[in-house]
Amino acid sequence: MKSLGSKAKGVRLERMKASPRWAGEGFRNRHPILPGLRDPSAPMPTWTDFFCTDDRRTPARPLPSMSPLEAWRRKPDSGLRATWLGHSTVLIEIDGVRVLTDPVWGPRASPLRLAGPKRFQPVPLALREMPPVDLVIISHDHYDHLDYPTIRALARSEVPFVTSLGVGAHLESWGIAPERITELDWWESHQLPTAGVRVTAAPSQHFSGRTMKTRNATLWSSFVVRSERHGVFFSGDTGLTTEYEEIRARLGPFDLVMLEIGAWNAAWGDMHLGPENALKAFALLGGGAFLPVHWGTFALAMHAWDQPAELLLELGPRTGAQLLMPRLGEPVEPALASGRVDPWWRNVDSAGQITGPESNGGQLPTMMPWPVD
Repeated sequence: MKSLGSKAKGVRLERMKASPRWAGEGFRNRHPILPGLRDPSAPMPTWTDFFCTDDRRTPARPLPSMSPLEAWRRKPDSGLRATWLGHSTVLIEIDGVRVLTDPVWGPRASPLRLAGPKRFQPVPLALREMPPVDLVIISHDHYDHLDYPTIRALARSEVPFVTSLGVGAHLESWGIAPERITELDWWESHQLPTAGVRVTAAPSQHFSGRTMKTRNATLWSSFVVRSERHGVFFSGDTGLTTEYEEIRARLGPFDLVMLEIGAWNAAWGDMHLGPENALKAFALLGGGAFLPVHWGTFALAMHAWDQPAELLLELGPRTGAQLLMPRLGEPVEPALASGRVDPWWRNVDSAGQITGPESNGGQLPTMMPWPVD
């Protein structure tokens, strides 16, 4: 099955084995895991829990969203703008350069077309409507971050990729030319050749694998995107780690910090942040504007679909965090943000239909077709 990806070999594998993160047969989290992040008494959710339990794990209808195309036609006044397109997919516009993180347009976070977590929220626009992108970042190889149909579609373009060690094997097997792929170990950087933007891979506390037999066969990373004027941090997937202090010291400060808040469970609390630990990570990184990601698209844990947003909105003001919580497809400039949060998600499960020019009217926009090989 091509969607499973491909194993690294040859020169790529030798470079992976030379990484300080490599141990034995795969990569490992080398930094001591903080105590108390995982509850050892918490039961691991079963397949029955995931597929036979509702508990508001998905919204009653699609979330309000807007097309960013008109806004994207104008350059950001401050030079830095971000548009959350769902889950961990964000278009970053930084001093004239467009960077797309973990693009997922496919219908499921799964290798299968008819099984696995199905998205409850469409992307605000079809992939074919996207403007030219200068760089795609792939944080790691899990299905909700490395999406086979999306990569197959992007293979038809010329966009380059920056990713973690080993992930390039998947990309190549899906049609991305080797010269378009840059794989980084932590603290390694890639300078875009035609722009003053540098991308650096940094630590995260997570794992990888597209099958049980390929667990930790590729590296996972956070990423920093920096121009002469601005700095952006993207967490990928991670648990709370004091390595964020070193990231701040070596790569900060940051104008925009994008941290995951969804898909948290006490049974894997050391591998995902959740809102409370995301705020602790945000403090370690030194602040900036906080744009939460990794929520509002897939039901990947047992909590209610809106619990991450509600909890972040409750806890954030107590810490003094500057929260950016736009609707899907709503471009925001951190330097021009008002500091006020409109909890737009609260009306989704109430009676009545979402309407208006900035709504999707309850209809799914045209999704990218699954490529046929």
